[in-house]
Amino acid sequence: MRILIIQHDPAEGLGLLEETLLQKGWELDIRMAHISGNNLPQQLNSYRAMLILGGPMGAYEEPVYPYLKHIQGLVHKANKHQLPTLGICLGAQLIAQALGAYVGPNPVKEIGWYQVELTLAGRQSFLFKELPNSFPVFQWHGDTFALPEGAFLLAQGKTCINQAFVYGDHICALQFHPEVYPSMIFNWTQIYHSELEDFGGSTEKQVLQNRTLSNWNSMGSVREKLLQNIEEALRGQTPFALSAIS
Repeated sequence: MRILIIQHDPAEGLGLLEETLLQKGWELDIRMAHISGNNLPQQLNSYRAMLILGGPMGAYEEPVYPYLKHIQGLVHKANKHQLPTLGICLGAQLIAQALGAYVGPNPVKEIGWYQVELTLAGRQSFLFKELPNSFPVFQWHGDTFALPEGAFLLAQGKTCINQAFVYGDHICALQFHPEVYPSMIFNWTQIYHSELEDFGGSTEKQVLQNRTLSNWNSMGSVREKLLQNIEEALRGQTPFALSAIS
């Protein structure tokens, strides 16, 4: 099984998903989209699934990052051929934009741990099977997406409503980061320290690190189950959601 992984920034990699996928026998074709000369594929025929990761740019910044348009073209091809596809943060926003939905600034930025609530569709979905109706997730974003026509909202938040959607039963978008682990988050607090300080002040870095360790220790079963569900959906073992969610 071969999966196309589109990465936008060296610091925002597969994280926990790397071990999850490798343990299940996936061949990882990681394309660093932002590096000149490392071209993205033109077709998806040789792949079983596609995963689009996060990054610091906006989905609408195609004039600055022309490859973003190429990625949206790959989303169209994945949809046409019903290729299991997952987008995380920027990846989710690129999927939404490719499917005709608005992407732009959220009323407030989200950095840190936020509670998300599953909708009725989310509670019925295979992606969130055997998960609690509400659980904390890690966020680092200033933008949000509207729902593409025909999509179903699976999870929502208080300060950023649209947190996860499914389109058909083969394309899914997550605004939050299920792939992160503590040292990965701590690295982000160093790399993006100015943004973090602007967001929460000089003490925000320590607050975020402390809460990360607390959540890491308390939500192991939720984390592992979500990663398992993601891998099963990418493999096509189960769809991301019931085909007849209402």
